[in-house]
Amino acid sequence: MNEISKNSSPFYSVLKRELIRMTSRRLYLGVCVILPLFTVFFMVTIFGTGQMENIPIGIVDLDQTATSRNISRTVATVPTFKVTEYYSDMESARKATQQKIIYGYLVIPHNFESDVMAGRQSTLAYYYHYALLSVGTEIYGAFESLLQTLALGPIVTEAVALGVGEEQITTFLVPVNTQSHPLYNSSLDYSIYLTNPFFFVLFQVLILLTTVYVVGSEIKFRTADKWLEAANLNMFTAIVGKLLPYTIIYCIIGIFANYIIFGVMDIPFSSGFLPLNLATILFIIATQAFGVFLFSLFPAIGIIMSVVSMVASLGATLSGVTFPVPFMYPAVYYASFLFPVRHFVEINQNLLYGNYGFAYTWQNVSILFLFPLVTLLMLPHLKNAILSHKYEDID
Repeated sequence: MNEISKNSSPFYSVLKRELIRMTSRRLYLGVCVILPLFTVFFMVTIFGTGQMENIPIGIVDLDQTATSRNISRTVATVPTFKVTEYYSDMESARKATQQKIIYGYLVIPHNFESDVMAGRQSTLAYYYHYALLSVGTEIYGAFESLLQTLALGPIVTEAVALGVGEEQITTFLVPVNTQSHPLYNSSLDYSIYLTNPFFFVLFQVLILLTTVYVVGSEIKFRTADKWLEAANLNMFTAIVGKLLPYTIIYCIIGIFANYIIFGVMDIPFSSGFLPLNLATILFIIATQAFGVFLFSLFPAIGIIMSVVSMVASLGATLSGVTFPVPFMYPAVYYASFLFPVRHFVEINQNLLYGNYGFAYTWQNVSILFLFPLVTLLMLPHLKNAILSHKYEDID
């Protein structure tokens, strides 16, 4: 390794040294290639058709009449539902819901048919598991649509018996028509909204952990002196030469992921591939810089790997994918600006949903550029920590 340093430029020496390290351990192949590719294919297949279908529910039929059986058959035709159980009492259905055997149930009360026929008020009650927000929302929407239709049935039957025309019935029951036009996701497909951000949320976890490990392993295995010697004691050269192979690999995988998501899966987006790929490359570099910054604060790999895992998880929460960050507590909202993935999601959402222009994303782009610049300020501290050897015995 010393011979390489003397006969070539420091940058080339560090780069060649890292390539030898990468190819000498199968671990690097796993975390740099196999895991990211698995994440790509996992995210493009996890949502299936993009809709929640066949959610298991139950029916509590306390009436046991022709009308109640007809209602049960109607419920079974709803694509969102899969009627897996019929219960004789509400207590059994409630316990099954608590145990997640089913996620909701419809109750048809005693004397339901006779009440309907006599024109008395009757109620169809439904219960659902709302601790799982997305599942609960789907069940709620499906039950509401279904029961609105069922509630109109007796009125329509009575109106027809009185000789009222179909057009008059429609006008009376639905005096105001509504039209729903969901923007950018007209089919309400989960995969359209979640596949891209969820992949990069997981991707940033891999990038952060890999970055911290490849730098920290030099201290852990007591090879940091040789690493700095190859870089001619230039910390900037040491970091850039070491991380460049990973940057190239991750950029290729990021661009490949964009092609799979938007090309092969044909998920709609408003910009071209060039802005998406440029944003991806900037995000990867900023995330690597963030990893180096965190490691420089306390360069003990055993401790900082746990810290980085926690930070990466927080980044997933604060990315704004599942809950709008501006509506979180102010302290949490401002803390979200410290995570590269948050700014990348903001940029990506602009590119995907309208492409309103750089005026709407320049702040996020600028902050991503700041991450490498701020990390440069920490390199002297990291160099001193390496040369002091005081972190080598900390597990």
